[in-house]
Amino acid sequence: MTPRSKLASLVAGKETIFSPLALDALTGRIAERAGFQSCYVSGGALGYAHALSEALLTVSELADTTRHITQRTSLAVIVDGGVGFGDAVHTARTVWEIEATGAAAIEIEDQVAPKRVSHHRGIEHLITIEEMVSKIEVACAARTDPDFLIIARTGACRNESFDAAVERCTAYALAGADLVMLMPVEEEDWARAPVEIKTPLAAIQPLSSRPPEEWENLGWRLIIDPFTAQVLAVDAIQDAYNRFKKDRHSHSEFPDLMSSYKKLPELAGLIPLYEIEDNTTEKE
Repeated sequence: MTPRSKLASLVAGKETIFSPLALDALTGRIAERAGFQSCYVSGGALGYAHALSEALLTVSELADTTRHITQRTSLAVIVDGGVGFGDAVHTARTVWEIEATGAAAIEIEDQVAPKRVSHHRGIEHLITIEEMVSKIEVACAARTDPDFLIIARTGACRNESFDAAVERCTAYALAGADLVMLMPVEEEDWARAPVEIKTPLAAIQPLSSRPPEEWENLGWRLIIDPFTAQVLAVDAIQDAYNRFKKDRHSHSEFPDLMSSYKKLPELAGLIPLYEIEDNTTEKE
């Protein structure tokens, strides 16, 4: 079973799937070793990694990042396709490019295209239901593998109302979306959504937001954490660099650092590459 077909099978089941952030193959391999079956390439996090907004990323940058992970892990990679990089015809090309990377799913949202940088500060503008339905229909038609999942995301909970989000999600599901994504504002709506929406539900939430069993009891199928790994890494790097500039010491002991560093070749999957060289260029 391929990672793509495995994710499709999991979505068709009853258990909640948890998908952490990975922006490179090394992080993906860490997630895989920890026991995760999927990971998420976040547009927001990738933008930050380039010191940009995801609104300024290209589909090629997104595809390249995804391909690095699919080539070096067995994870089902879920890709944040943003607004599809344009209108319906651009969305078709985005689906072609991301599916070709070996990704398992793409998420497309109902904000205006081109996406605006100000969404990072909570200023969002939604397109009409009809326009988003057209984009979903085109996305579904553009894929070549029915196991490549289309996730339709709405920002209506925050920008319109929960009832409007339910209406949008219902329409997006009828258009062919395999999952619909929404983020309720009110606590009671997290329980209402699985009752009122019959399509498998996805949400963007930190892994620590609720215990796994609570998500399963509520009836949510896919929980995506788009930032924990990046935030922890940024905090650790800032702390080490600032400590060194202030105290002339990073407060990380050299033997401990070297011990961790020596684990990287195995974690990155270099052992099989050593074996190739041992049998060819390094062979005596």
